[in-house]
Amino acid sequence: MPRPPMLAIVGTKKHGKTTVTVQLAAELKRRGHRVMTIKHGTHTFNIDPSTTDTFRHYHEGGAEKVAMVSPDKFALVARWSEELAPEEIADRYMADADIVLCEGFKATALPRVEVWRRAVGGKPLYDAAAPAAAHYRAILTDDDLFTAGSVPVIRFTNAAWLSELATLVERGIMERP
Repeated sequence: MPRPPMLAIVGTKKHGKTTVTVQLAAELKRRGHRVMTIKHGTHTFNIDPSTTDTFRHYHEGGAEKVAMVSPDKFALVARWSEELAPEEIADRYMADADIVLCEGFKATALPRVEVWRRAVGGKPLYDAAAPAAAHYRAILTDDDLFTAGSVPVIRFTNAAWLSELATLVERGIMERP
């Protein structure tokens, strides 16, 4: 099965990557697409608190993989020897998606949308002279004066920003009319 289309939502901390990823996922789902997401973390995470039996299976029992199954969810915690690239994760676990949204992963060659809010501070990651500029499909911003050359700028002040972004993803990433 070929890899599904993928899009990275990038930006610096506290600029709204999670909010945009969640809203875009919901809008694409509303439009009838099967959406899957991957979240990049720069540190370890714990989805299995120490008060659970699965925590004990993993930490006390030393199990290589621990699955938690309920009527409406499935989770698998596995030991990694190296971090997988988002493309590899999509190949292994998400091949049946219509689109995979990846929050973070700014070091990959995935097509990307940057979230940059002037109100939060700092500068955008986008640099027209950098090799990564070729991967940009849009920049979302609250700055009405920001421009990015040939990269589309979608403004949060536009009430239809989410619809505009979803249409851009459908046409430019998912290659849907």
